[in-house]
Amino acid sequence: MTAYTDLQQSLQAAPRTWLVTGVAGFIGSNLLETLLRLDQRVVGLDNFATGFRHNLDEVRRLVSPAQWARFDFIEGDIRQLEDCQRAMQFRPDANAEPLPVEHVLHQAALGSVPRSIDDPINSNATNIGGMLNMLVAARDAGVRSFTYAASSSTYGDHPALPKVEANIGRPLSPYAVTKYVNELYAEVFARCYGFKTIGLRYFNVFGARQNPDGAYAAVIPKWIGALLREQPVWINGDGETSRDFCFVANAVQANLLAATSESDAARDQVYNVALGDRTTLNEVFRQLRDGLAQHGVPAVVEPQYREFRTGDVRHSQADISKATQLLGYAPTHRFADGVAAALPWYVAAFAKNSSAQQGS
Repeated sequence: MTAYTDLQQSLQAAPRTWLVTGVAGFIGSNLLETLLRLDQRVVGLDNFATGFRHNLDEVRRLVSPAQWARFDFIEGDIRQLEDCQRAMQFRPDANAEPLPVEHVLHQAALGSVPRSIDDPINSNATNIGGMLNMLVAARDAGVRSFTYAASSSTYGDHPALPKVEANIGRPLSPYAVTKYVNELYAEVFARCYGFKTIGLRYFNVFGARQNPDGAYAAVIPKWIGALLREQPVWINGDGETSRDFCFVANAVQANLLAATSESDAARDQVYNVALGDRTTLNEVFRQLRDGLAQHGVPAVVEPQYREFRTGDVRHSQADISKATQLLGYAPTHRFADGVAAALPWYVAAFAKNSSAQQGS
């Protein structure tokens, strides 16, 4: 029995109240689904800048009515301190007692390196200003834990592999700057206010409900969408660039373990959330195409190569021993497992969208 299995059992036996920011987004909606399946009480905050109402609708279909009744949603913006404060002491209605949040899972952000290069001002306002608002609101509310989404982009140009939390380089994009500043603010809040947090440096998380469309779509959903439509798949560089791709269930596990850790040594820390492995973009393409072929998608598309993308690093791989030792983190899905779990969702979503377009 793993630490995560034990935790799931204890949460079901003694439910808690959680706040998930960015709840309508990819990772946020997966956290929501898991927490509701564990019969937790959840407050969600989102402004739909990058999240979608249909993600919340899907979670509603996947859980029981009783579980869904434990969810309260606030349409609000982390750039507004008042919205963050309201979420910490949420009132389901005007006459109800406030619902004090115990655990904060702060996922809301403007992701994407290219987006931050195109629009550094909005990335800064959301990722830094929003994080500071959330820290202030959570500190003042006296929450039991605050876990936030950090990023592997913080490693910047540091060449060593695997990436170890203590060794970072210079940032390569405005996005990387914002996520590093998040960590600095977290450290300062621990020193100045005794408010200790945990940051999770995500490495290329993928899975169901990750948007395949738009200029800033992540590589895996973007390529799946292209393969389903039999459109060109573009690879930046020669395809031998490698990443530590992490299935979303692993990221969910890390969040719950971090939020509920009772170890003082585990707080005021950042952790890599990944597999501790590397997969090249060429191999990603092969696995996606072969996996979709098993769902009846013709394997007719060949990758097309173009120049390397500004701000990208050549290779990335995490050392996950710190999270394993201090949090009990134990990934349940290797890369191939995650692909196998994610592809049916994309195939079904594509079929649904195609039917809707034909009927319109």
